[in-house]
Amino acid sequence: MSDIISSLEAKRVVPLVQSDDPKTALKISEALLDGGLDVLEVVLRTDAALDCLEAIAREFPHAHVGAGTVLSAAQSEEVIRRGASFIVSPGLDPASVEVANKADIPILPGISTATELQQAWNLGLRTVKLFPASLVGGPKMAKALSSVFRDVRFMPTGGVNTDNLKDYLAVPAVLACGGSWLTPKDAVERGDFAAITKLAQEAIAIAQG
Repeated sequence: MSDIISSLEAKRVVPLVQSDDPKTALKISEALLDGGLDVLEVVLRTDAALDCLEAIAREFPHAHVGAGTVLSAAQSEEVIRRGASFIVSPGLDPASVEVANKADIPILPGISTATELQQAWNLGLRTVKLFPASLVGGPKMAKALSSVFRDVRFMPTGGVNTDNLKDYLAVPAVLACGGSWLTPKDAVERGDFAAITKLAQEAIAIAQG
């Protein structure tokens, strides 16, 4: 966990990689790495997502390649088998947490209420995903929750973009933000991977500015 946390503390941005083709996924990942982002979340939103994850983890062993949109313990086991070094889920699933703990890899479950966060806290988790961030209160929600759960850090995801990134990162408890704005579908479809590299560089500049 410490290596990933260190990278998140340095860059403070986690891009989402989504593709139905491993070759394209590799190009997206390379563009993000060229832009300075070394924590990549490969989301399980296509039929080829697991193959994409495996290809990226194999091709870029020095990056932190994790799996996102993980919904069950079975999926958790499979993404670990495919090379994921961390797991992100949209909600809190104790069985998935157990799988991650047994494999000794970080898991960031999604929470959107104080009740869910309390459950996560009692499972021993101190880093969670706030999701869908923009719909559950945004930076104000992260700040409010952190006033009670003082040792928890958040990765807001959902509706985060260049316009509000700085607002989220201004909350001391926010470790990093995740988002798909760094890998826009239109740029991927036209093969403009240089645009993705530029977005990654811009995000780091905003985060460190």
